[in-house]
Order: sequence, then C-alpha cells, then structure tokens
Amino acid sequence: MTSIASVTLEVADLAAAERFYSTAFGLDDRLRLRASEAPTSGFRGFTLSLVVSQPADVDALVDAAVQAGATTLKPAAKSLWGYGGVVQAPDGTIWQIASSSKKNTGPATRRVDEFVLLLGVEDVKAGKQFYVDHGLAVAKSFGSKYVEFATGPGPVKLALYKRRGLAKVAGVSPDGTGSHRLTITSGAGPFTDPDGFAWTTASEDAPV
Repeated sequence: MTSIASVTLEVADLAAAERFYSTAFGLDDRLRLRASEAPTSGFRGFTLSLVVSQPADVDALVDAAVQAGATTLKPAAKSLWGYGGVVQAPDGTIWQIASSSKKNTGPATRRVDEFVLLLGVEDVKAGKQFYVDHGLAVAKSFGSKYVEFATGPGPVKLALYKRRGLAKVAGVSPDGTGSHRLTITSGAGPFTDPDGFAWTTASEDAPV
C-alpha cells in the first residue's frame, strides 16, 4: 500500500515559517519546509487538515495558530458533521482544524489524530484514475465530488476534492495562479499529476 511520508511547503520566509509551525502545530517530520520565491497568487488549490478528537482540541490549535500569526478564515463552530474552523498561515497555506465530535470528553490537548492533505482538482474522476494508475488504492469515493485514498499507516492521509468545493469549504475564492508551493513525498513518485501537484520519492527539506 502506498503511503505518504511528508508534505513540503515552499515558503518565501523560511525562518518565519519554521517559527510559526513549531509554535502553532508542532507536526514533526510530517510537515517540511523549503525556501521558494515561486510566483503564486490566490487559492493554491489545496488545504491541509488536522483532525482531532474533540472541540476543545480544535480551539486549542486554532488559538495557537492565531496567536502565532495566522488569519482566521472561518471561526471554529459546530456544523452538521462536527466542529471545526479554518485558518490561513502567514505563508498562505490554508489549514482546516476539525473534530467529528461536538462534545468535549476531557481536558484540551493539541494532539493531532490525523494529518490530511486535500487536493482541489478540476476533475475528481480523472484524478482518481490517475492516482489509481500510480499505485494508490481508493478507500472512499463519492462520484465526481470526493475521493479518499488508503495510505495505510503513513503519517499523511490524501483526498481529492473538487477545486471550487474545496475553496468554498476553506472560505476563499477558487481563483488562483502560479505555483502550488507544495511537494508530496511518497514511494509512488516522482511524477506530477494532471492538476500540477508534484510528487517526489526523496526530500532534502528540513523538518519543522
């Protein structure tokens, strides 16, 4: 089963990004950073999600991110599916922080249960087939709207979402141009998918 070892964010200010992520989330080597001046504007076509066990943990992570310099895109709130909020890091990366639970069961922690990369694609069915052809197995699929892959015990989960739908969830315009400023490290690479997301088999990026 193909697993994803890490994701690398390309950032304009490496030292500032290192400070932010170590303070806000502390994701160890699941998240790596690399300096880049690649031009980019607007929505970069992906979000990263931190799935936690209870609303108090969502609040703890959102508060830590905002205190470290993030901007709130959607305040944490209850919804039909649980509780969550959306923030944008100083480097521009959008983070969803969510729990399927609507009730707290203990003291707040900042423990992350799942780290999920959601790629916004133009054609979910075509993207699904591309990734299946590159060795990934489908775990869940909802027609042309969403697909989740089985990445086994790997530290990073992967899902595809319609680009416009993902932007709506994030609370931003779907418009954007230039680099995604994202590289995915996995045994499945190296390749670039139909929407321009780059995969590699090795990384020299320094972990946060």
